Amino acid sequence: MISFRLEFKWAVIYTFFLFIWMIFEVQMGWHDALIAQHHLYTLFFYIPAALIYYLALTDKRNNFYGGIMSYRQGFLAGLVITLCIALLAAPAQYIISTWITPDYFENVKAYAVQAGKTTPEEAEAFFNLKSYMIQSVAGSLAIGLLFSAVLPLLVKRK
Repeated sequence: MISFRLEFKWAVIYTFFLFIWMIFEVQMGWHDALIAQHHLYTLFFYIPAALIYYLALTDKRNNFYGGIMSYRQGFLAGLVITLCIALLAAPAQYIISTWITPDYFENVKAYAVQAGKTTPEEAEAFFNLKSYMIQSVAGSLAIGLLFSAVLPLLVKRK
């Protein structure tokens, strides 16, 4: 039987880091007082996220493949990590929206309407738990595919 224990371990690490990052965003005021800048500052998450993928692929190379890993092996390992993260994404979004930042949706809807970026109806349709759960799965698949394609170039060894 194929074991994905290592990939799942790193998906859990990634998800726990996501929780820490969300707590950081709340503490920085990006979910309330500084919500206008949230869309920019939240992008910084992808720097340590890429590092987590890099460490995961290095772990896979060193502890599963004996220090030698092809690009293909790294890419496939990255895809498995991505699928595991995507499986955890919706429950993670529920935890984030319910316990870490329960006022975020009301704050972002109010900001988007007040700033003239959207109508109240559009804000209501976009900024809600169901929408964000879908976005979290789709986003984790998209960024995971990118990381899985690029990072094995740095990790592979012949």
